[in-house]
Amino acid sequence: KIILGGPPASGKGTQCEMIKENFGVVHLSTGDMLRAAVAAKTAVGTSAKEYMDAGKLVPDEVIIGVVKDRLNESDCAEKGWLLDGFPRTRAQADALSEAGVTADCFVFLNVPDSALIERVVGRRTDPETGKIYHMTFSPPAEEEILARLEQRSDDTEEKVKVRLEQFHANIAAVKGCYTDIAVEVDGTGKPSDVASVIDIAIKEACYKKA
Repeated sequence: KIILGGPPASGKGTQCEMIKENFGVVHLSTGDMLRAAVAAKTAVGTSAKEYMDAGKLVPDEVIIGVVKDRLNESDCAEKGWLLDGFPRTRAQADALSEAGVTADCFVFLNVPDSALIERVVGRRTDPETGKIYHMTFSPPAEEEILARLEQRSDDTEEKVKVRLEQFHANIAAVKGCYTDIAVEVDGTGKPSDVASVIDIAIKEACYKKA
């Protein structure tokens, strides 16, 4: 039972894929869970849809309901789970705890803001394939692809800084809920090196519980 936290563009998506591969856990993101609950027309899914259709933020109590329902499903009980970037606030962490949800390990990816901004501002998407490139770290080899790349409207320096401010305003309180199971990992290295550190941390945390 793993929670992976970290700022926007810290590499959570890549690390989640590797954790899923290494441990066989069920990878859960709130976005995917919300969409699935809405599609399944569950009670919390129907409630979430009303907010989403109105263009409003889905409130914590609805999100917690969606998360709790999903964690109670048989695949999570059998294989274990990985919560991707959730909880984001102290209220969410407290609500998870009150709902009886406990984790074995809280892994946090540390990446300085300057590196995060560079990662985000350089990101481009190929509209035809959906593949993500980076103008500095992983540009496309073909000129034809380069010419059609698009930048997401919220991948500008100003908007990234706002997202980071929101993230930093909440994360210390979230970390405070998991001090006994928290592991901070340097997320600036190569993805494979970061994954090796995370792998050891998770094994140690679960070994302690066993």
